[in-house]
Amino acid sequence: MASLTEKVPPGVTGAVLRAVFALPGPVKRLVAGAPVRRDGQELALDAQLLLAMMRLEGERRLAGGTVEDARRGIARGQAYLPKVPARPVRTRDVDAGGVPARLYTPKGLAEGSPLLVFYHGGGWVIGSLDTHDTVCRYLAVHAEVRVLSVDYRLAPEHPYPAAADDALAAYEYAASHAGDLGADPGAVAVGGDSAGGNLAAVVGLTARRTPDFALLYYPAVDMTVLRRSRDLFAEGFYLTDADMTWFSDHYCPEARRAEPAASPLVAEDLSGFPPTYLVTAGFDPLRDEGEEFAERLREAGVPVALRRQEDLIHGFANMWSLGGRFREAASEAAGALRTGLYAGPRAPGSARGPAAAARGAGL
Repeated sequence: MASLTEKVPPGVTGAVLRAVFALPGPVKRLVAGAPVRRDGQELALDAQLLLAMMRLEGERRLAGGTVEDARRGIARGQAYLPKVPARPVRTRDVDAGGVPARLYTPKGLAEGSPLLVFYHGGGWVIGSLDTHDTVCRYLAVHAEVRVLSVDYRLAPEHPYPAAADDALAAYEYAASHAGDLGADPGAVAVGGDSAGGNLAAVVGLTARRTPDFALLYYPAVDMTVLRRSRDLFAEGFYLTDADMTWFSDHYCPEARRAEPAASPLVAEDLSGFPPTYLVTAGFDPLRDEGEEFAERLREAGVPVALRRQEDLIHGFANMWSLGGRFREAASEAAGALRTGLYAGPRAPGSARGPAAAARGAGL
């Protein structure tokens, strides 16, 4: 039976959310409550306010229950967020080597631009092209790139390694057909958030042609070990420890979780990974595994910029349209992608290796 909040049109709930976020800081603090501090960090007022609004709407888990309910929940949640007008972006459907995908091209972007192959989050179970549409539009506009968003198969209908196989197939298609997509074959990046960050990492490790850059938002990179952040932020900060267990159980059987295509952090050799911007959230169960992956990349000689947005929560990439700290974090990530892919003199369509990208990005 639908709850009262589920009967309210998302547009109405979204309007209330926008109005609350437009309030003066002191009023927002009254709504959000006393500052939240944990592990030497203070939660951003914007993040705390969003969590308070979620609680007012009714306790809603990101995962749990039936797969169908969880998928409806994430779609409805994205419908609450404001759609901020931006530079127009054209989209078209693409068959990326047998994998459905959506190509985003900002109006006026020159032919021969860099290309980002993007994998949406959602625990390999509940995300979609539409739940991450605003993220792709933001990156396309603010990083001045084309974005190919990959509609990989979801579990449990298609368990591991289906998503990883699709991710690699779509990237290989993009790398070999970049010119057909209007992009520069010498500037093809991979990226994704959460489970999508996992898939981007898998592609970075296994692709025949190493991507020129990797943009990883709070990636899930190890299903074999539960680190300290899984306990510290197990409840109350959007993504929960129980959610991650639910996602992992639907995606990958325990016997296969130590395979690098499921847990990239356990790979023996990371030295061939592309230059990377990896961002974590301070109040996130996945924080520690993402940061350990960055450290392993650094030890392997990979140029990597690790950024902890210590006052934010998991999923902040999708929340940029609320403004404030969410937009600041989104802007920084887009800037890192732009710098990494446009660094150094090059003509459109010219080959350019990862080392040049790393130098230009200051990695």
